[in-house]
Amino acid sequence: MSLRTLGWVSVFWLVSIVSFGQQKRIIDRNPIGWFVYTGDHKLSEKWSLHTEYQWRRIQYVKTWQQSLARLGANYKLTDKVQLGGGYTHFVTFPYGDHPVADQGVPTPEHRLYQDIQVNDTVGRLLLSHRFRFEERWLSQIAETGSRRISGWDYENRVRYQIAVELPLQGVTIDDNEFYLTFFDELFISFGKNAGVNIFNQNRILGGLGYQFRDHFKLELGYLNQISQHAETDPVSGNPVFEFNKGFRVNVVFDF
Repeated sequence: MSLRTLGWVSVFWLVSIVSFGQQKRIIDRNPIGWFVYTGDHKLSEKWSLHTEYQWRRIQYVKTWQQSLARLGANYKLTDKVQLGGGYTHFVTFPYGDHPVADQGVPTPEHRLYQDIQVNDTVGRLLLSHRFRFEERWLSQIAETGSRRISGWDYENRVRYQIAVELPLQGVTIDDNEFYLTFFDELFISFGKNAGVNIFNQNRILGGLGYQFRDHFKLELGYLNQISQHAETDPVSGNPVFEFNKGFRVNVVFDF
């Protein structure tokens, strides 16, 4: 990991620590189950099409948490560096003791994203650093209780993810082999509409993967998500944090 990367990680973690050290927090805990499909489909030597869908559930599978559909394109700049960008449609459903969708109906969100991913190896470890910038349009639901959208709030967010894969058989991950997988991703919001959640959220996952073929993998991991609401609790005025724990199933299929 370069000194520049270490600097970014230090800044992000400092922001999160400062945020966590603020006034008394309201904690909302939810068991989660995330079911994910991702695929990068090669179009040429340099270009690929990115497709992704995430079916996120509360009580592991019982009720909706969120729905995410993403479509984008990747460009292979070098063997280790990849550029990407695209569009995300995101919906948050009412869940938990302090729902973000406080009007009792799902709230949609539109996003554009741009990212750069740097891949490297350290011994048997496969490392990936991803920096992502997002432009977000968050819907504001009318107070009538219907699903009518009264307006949109614009917000920016930057994300940094470090991911690691460790083969369990040999020095590389080959067909019909298991591997360990881990990632940590930090989200920082900024802009006039960011509200109190400059620290937006953090996700940590550790799990086991199996590669059927070089274009087809299945991963099962334990996921810990910490998320701060943009708005404080209307009664106490204290910030609301979600501490969500559960599992994530990820199917990776590349044409």
